[in-house]
Amino acid sequence: MIKPKRRAYGFINMSIAYMIYRWLSKCSPLLFLLLISLNVSAQGLRVAVAANANFVLQQLKADFKKKTGISVEVISGSSGKLATQIKNGAPYDLFLSADMGFADDVYKAGFSSTKPRIYASGSLIVCSATGADLKNWKSLITQEKIGKVAIGNPALAPYGKAAEQAMNYYKIYKKAAPQLVFGESISQVNTYVLKKAVNIGFTTESLVYELPSNSGMKWLRVDPAAYAPIHQGVLLLKHANSNLVNGKRFYDYLFSSAAKKIFKDYGYSL
Repeated sequence: MIKPKRRAYGFINMSIAYMIYRWLSKCSPLLFLLLISLNVSAQGLRVAVAANANFVLQQLKADFKKKTGISVEVISGSSGKLATQIKNGAPYDLFLSADMGFADDVYKAGFSSTKPRIYASGSLIVCSATGADLKNWKSLITQEKIGKVAIGNPALAPYGKAAEQAMNYYKIYKKAAPQLVFGESISQVNTYVLKKAVNIGFTTESLVYELPSNSGMKWLRVDPAAYAPIHQGVLLLKHANSNLVNGKRFYDYLFSSAAKKIFKDYGYSL
């Protein structure tokens, strides 16, 4: 008795599928394209983004969804860790690195169908939530009395690498080394600063625009001559081939006038 029922169900399912196929085949081309478009739009995107740009990506994904109806899931971390995850098969559709180096590594490893392209350039700042006087920060961070100074791990976080370059540029790295605390990503550095676990931190200028006006954060831009330009690169990954239409739409959106305005509002240059 069981086997015939299974055959009957299979026949019914095949019949329904055939009826749907016949119906679709009789649809007008316009309706058919609309149905395909709705199906494509329903597929969300997974975007791996360097921690420095996590907050601005939240603003971008909201604007993108408003314009297209396409959802974006943001996965944030240090550029180095995200690059490793991608090379280990993480199912991300796009990668927004905090520098061109990690983006180039992923491209050369064969995980992207597009070459790295600069979507924004970042600015390094020195900051404090504890009221430290930053006018003489170069001498201040070499003094034991200042306490801990946070930077990102230079091997994983491009803003940490920029901070290291700046200290070497001013020939103070060795003297400052005993005070340094390394965060795995720039978001961890920001946590150290905001929770006052350190007196001073080196981070992205975009942090300033995420905070309320009464936050009490003191900050100064580090002279751009002291570190290599922080050109941030984006890749459309090969994993996006299964969702290529939406992946390409978000990739193109990052270079739109609307996205450029949001990047500028959060301290990035273009």
